[in-house]
Amino acid sequence: MFSIRKYLAPLGVALAMAAAPAGIAMLAAPAAASEIKVIVNKIPITTYDIQRRAAFLKLQRRGGNVNAEAEQQMIDQTLRVAEMRRLGINISDDQVNAAYANFAKSNKMTLAQLDGIMNQAGVTKAHFKEFIRSQMGWSQVLSRSGRSVGGKKMTEQDAVRRMLEKGGAKPTATEYMLQQVIFVVPASERGKIAQRKREAEAMRARFAGCNSTREFAKGLVDVTVRDLGRKLAPELPPDWAEEIKNTRVGGATSVRETNVGVEFLGVCSSREVSDDRVAQLTFQAEGNAEAGGEDLSTKYLEQLRERAKIVKR
Repeated sequence: MFSIRKYLAPLGVALAMAAAPAGIAMLAAPAAASEIKVIVNKIPITTYDIQRRAAFLKLQRRGGNVNAEAEQQMIDQTLRVAEMRRLGINISDDQVNAAYANFAKSNKMTLAQLDGIMNQAGVTKAHFKEFIRSQMGWSQVLSRSGRSVGGKKMTEQDAVRRMLEKGGAKPTATEYMLQQVIFVVPASERGKIAQRKREAEAMRARFAGCNSTREFAKGLVDVTVRDLGRKLAPELPPDWAEEIKNTRVGGATSVRETNVGVEFLGVCSSREVSDDRVAQLTFQAEGNAEAGGEDLSTKYLEQLRERAKIVKR
């Protein structure tokens, strides 16, 4: 599937070069500007936005017409973010900050060093974080909707046929029983998010399996406990999947800010299963991989461009 790593890998090499004092000195921040350059579905893109992206491309040692590529990238990013919003996909600040911190760590830098390079290069920390947010969200867009772009959905009959072609062996997958705990924060009260997060962390620390969750929640205000039922590993929400897999049975994931408040997931039980549904999902995922995540991304973005109203000034 489409991955942010493709874009961050070359940047990591460039950062290693820029980390030396001489390397940083060569990177001059472009002059600030705020004129509207492009309007995408009534959303303005300014020359300042484009300058930040051009600086980002230069930091990656990209050649060619950097300004033109920066403008196109900002148009595409605007389309991606709008599609994320349409589908209700929200990447929280906590998720973005964690990705930013992991990127610094993987490149053997402190956060202060990475901040310094981004500012000195004219990219800015804020611009890079919004880039990360858009790429993380776009990956979820493709996971949720990309299969319809990539072609016909595999039926259980198709999966059985493919299974027989492989000698009759059915694939296996882990099946999870999950529970969702939401500390609701209305849009008009987002200023309380930090307080609600502390409350959620306290409840998570006491979490000892799904049977007692509702009892714990009784004395709390605006807390919702939902049984999500059984989910096979290929069906897990992309933004939660890895954490669910790394959480022991009877434990809970970390607390995360979402568009409805803050929440965590409890892993009630897990088991290995093998049936036609597992085969369907497994072979569907293999088919998507064979089709190529980048192809799915390209086709989806082309559809968004065709429907969009893009005005260049």
